[in-house]
Amino acid sequence: MTDETLPEGASARLHRFGQWISRRIVRLPFRVRIHGAQRIPRSGPVVLVANHSSLIDGPLLFGMIPRSAVFLIKQEMFRGPLGWFLRRIGQVGVRRGEPDRTPLLAAVRVLRAGGLVGVFPEGTRGAGDMASAQHGAAWLARASGAKVLPVACRGTRRPEGRGRRLLPRIDVLFGEPITVPTGKGRTGLVAATDAVRTELVELIAELDRLVADQHQDDLRGKRA
Repeated sequence: MTDETLPEGASARLHRFGQWISRRIVRLPFRVRIHGAQRIPRSGPVVLVANHSSLIDGPLLFGMIPRSAVFLIKQEMFRGPLGWFLRRIGQVGVRRGEPDRTPLLAAVRVLRAGGLVGVFPEGTRGAGDMASAQHGAAWLARASGAKVLPVACRGTRRPEGRGRRLLPRIDVLFGEPITVPTGKGRTGLVAATDAVRTELVELIAELDRLVADQHQDDLRGKRA
């Protein structure tokens, strides 16, 4: 069985199995709260852009998407049986810091077929703050006419100095899809990149406020 919104060589059946694993198995050690899932476009080309705090971000998001989802993943993960499985479920390896357009062109083909491609821009590791978005996500959106779907994640990173947590709470907030500016040349790409970065920074701040408010509500509930 094939799916035009997956890269060549991927199995639609294994892709669905991978998403089932994410929903049913990967999420077991966590308490996950999803906000704004109704904003995820059910069809059409979409570039999902998320902040990145932990290696678990990608597997968790993969299962939350109610459609086929192709993520750009660092090439180091594509080794042995795991690498075979990632390729068969349609994920694409990226060599960071190296000029390689092959994965981007594969992602554009997915988008032009009406698919969804997930990107974790560099600069979002560490504390999970959106320091600077790379041009990749904006370039993909401009090359394919795709909408950009910002996503903010909190709780996947273990706080410094803390031991293993029991059922840590993770919050994921999906933003409103946006259309990036379509100006020509590098100037247009920079403007599109700035638009993506701004949306993600604002969404992360919105999620932080939401988490703080819910924490206060939980505390009041315990006192009542």
